[in-house]
Amino acid sequence: MELEKHYTNRSGWLRAAVLGSNDGIISTTSLALGVVAAAGDRDTIILAALAGVVAGALSMAAGEYVSVSSQSDIEKSDLAREKKELEEMPEIELSELAKIYEQRGLSKDLALEVATQLTFHDALGAHARDELGINEITQARPLQAALASGAAFISGGLLPLLLAVFVPLANIEWWLYIFAILFLALSAIVAAKAGGSSIMKAMIRICFWGTVAMWLTALVGYLFGVHAT
Repeated sequence: MELEKHYTNRSGWLRAAVLGSNDGIISTTSLALGVVAAAGDRDTIILAALAGVVAGALSMAAGEYVSVSSQSDIEKSDLAREKKELEEMPEIELSELAKIYEQRGLSKDLALEVATQLTFHDALGAHARDELGINEITQARPLQAALASGAAFISGGLLPLLLAVFVPLANIEWWLYIFAILFLALSAIVAAKAGGSSIMKAMIRICFWGTVAMWLTALVGYLFGVHAT
């Protein structure tokens, strides 16, 4: 028999990578469009896009690291508290674990038997998984999330940056927008396949909100831009 394919174990790095890649595309393109709408020349557009890539990648990595580190600190604190309770009141903790299994559908006797055997095998692991909801798949990994997010932002942000360098300056806003939508659609396809979710739903979602973000930024650039006379 062929083993089932599960995608939950990819949720940590996939979330950070998808967020970083899409943010890199949308943020850098939006920034470039805002400068274009403000009547910027090519050098200004390239500089803005490059600054956006560098600042955005560092910001995403730092933000992801701090955010996931906070989650990791909470998990460690809960595990330390649970370990202390297991040492000080093992009978009460065993009863709590058995109650959890009973609520999931096991009979009272079977729930107690399962709790007893799991406690004997790995008490802290059983409580972490079934009482606190912490396991190897969902456990916070700050460095992994930061690297995935930062690298993904760079990979996404480099695409509009290269466009700003090479496409014709005439109608550059349309070049930037059209290719950004194509990049976002491709990113959605890759993410949906990696996560086993709906490709069409992912494409519509990111392309719609990407369009809103890009053209609102362009509008801001147009309204507040300094146009040459």
